[in-house]
Amino acid sequence: MRAEIGPDFSAVEAVLAAYFDGLYQSDAEALRRVFHPAALYACATDGVLRSLRMDDYLPMVAQRPSPASRGDARADHILAIEFIGPVTALARVQCVIRPKHFTDLLTLVHVDGRWQIISKVFHYELEAGGQSR
Repeated sequence: MRAEIGPDFSAVEAVLAAYFDGLYQSDAEALRRVFHPAALYACATDGVLRSLRMDDYLPMVAQRPSPASRGDARADHILAIEFIGPVTALARVQCVIRPKHFTDLLTLVHVDGRWQIISKVFHYELEAGGQSR
């Protein structure tokens, strides 16, 4: 019999804080630590499904100018965390990587002794006059 893991908001919040830090710094290695290696990245904002694995997504992050390097103010926050069971959680978060304003649905699983993001499904809005990068 394995020990039950109860809802641990602080542990999930710590993963989300590291996620936000990685995005703000465009730090692919920091993001690699919060995503499970088999995690899925998916978006259909423009009506076409874009689905990537981490080996394709993380190099894209590493190559883009970071919001920090541009001096952009941080604009990230947790909207909700819901525990689906003892080892599964869903977080709804928002962040800005100009010119895009993102709402992410992040599914997390507790495996290998820690919480990890297993899927990132998101939608974004462009700022008025913003060009997609």
